Amino acid sequence: MPDLIFEENVPLAPLTTLKVGGPARYFARPESVDELKAVFERAYREELPVFVLGGGSNVVISDAGFDGVVIQPNIIGVAVDPASNAVNVTAGAGENWDRLVELCVEKKLAGVEALSGIPGRVGGTPIQNVGAYGQEVSETIIAVNCFDRETNSVVRLSNADCGFKYRESIFNTTHRDRYVVLEVTFSLELDGRPKIAYRDLIERFEGREPSLAQARRAVLEIRRSKSMVIDEDDPNSRSAGSFFKNPIVERSVYDAIATRFDKVPMFPAGENCVKIPAAWLIESAGFQKGTRMGRAGISSRHPLAIINADGASAAEIIALKTSIQEAVKEKFLIDLSPEPVFVGF
Repeated sequence: MPDLIFEENVPLAPLTTLKVGGPARYFARPESVDELKAVFERAYREELPVFVLGGGSNVVISDAGFDGVVIQPNIIGVAVDPASNAVNVTAGAGENWDRLVELCVEKKLAGVEALSGIPGRVGGTPIQNVGAYGQEVSETIIAVNCFDRETNSVVRLSNADCGFKYRESIFNTTHRDRYVVLEVTFSLELDGRPKIAYRDLIERFEGREPSLAQARRAVLEIRRSKSMVIDEDDPNSRSAGSFFKNPIVERSVYDAIATRFDKVPMFPAGENCVKIPAAWLIESAGFQKGTRMGRAGISSRHPLAIINADGASAAEIIALKTSIQEAVKEKFLIDLSPEPVFVGF
């Protein structure tokens, strides 16, 4: 088995979309299961803490960096396998997510088109049950191949095994740090219709039935208008995407808020529960688009995105995050949960 050489003091900020944080003490980019096993074996042998980094689109790295081994699996490859009544697409964890979506749309495979433009890698999508514009990856994932750190073996988890919920899975809750995603298999519908469930998309097509390509194009245009597509020339896109989850509360909590404020938006979220948009809570708590706090800020296009406005430190990002949470808690008695993973704090 190969004994990979670790790179030392590798800057992590450039490997993230938020562009903050210090270096990794050690860094490795394994390209196979054997290499991945070798990295873990050396880390355990030297008693080094480990963090697995994907595309860096959903993390906040501390200013001190990470005093251990940062592993960025680079397992790539895409296989398309026509099944009995669907088409199975298996992609390596290191594949660029949006390029995979583009490929699926080109092949007229429906099921992930509303997830166009989301930054990051395929391996990160099941961890957070990535979703946008009325679609989630859990709707099409049928299997996730993982390296099990406890048994030092490769396992195949079914959709049910993954325990998918809103922005959750076993990978970021009950079994956090146990599995490293290697490959994800999606079951997609050949010549299927795009999912038009999000208000902006419904309004854009006004009852017309778009093609998959038209739906993808519309999603990308909407995301660009909110600086949710990575663009080096757009400081609003130096973010970790939506920084907070939309809180799900009991209906009685919503009703209490609705008696105090006009036109409180909400969406049904299961029995006797509703989802309140975090963006509305944030703006209603006094944090408008374009707000600045030091060198961190809120996107001028989207109140859910905390941005690195001008060479911010991780500490400044955290300070703004905390201020927003405290203001929402004070005004609405609701705890806003962050979406990103915090590393090295």
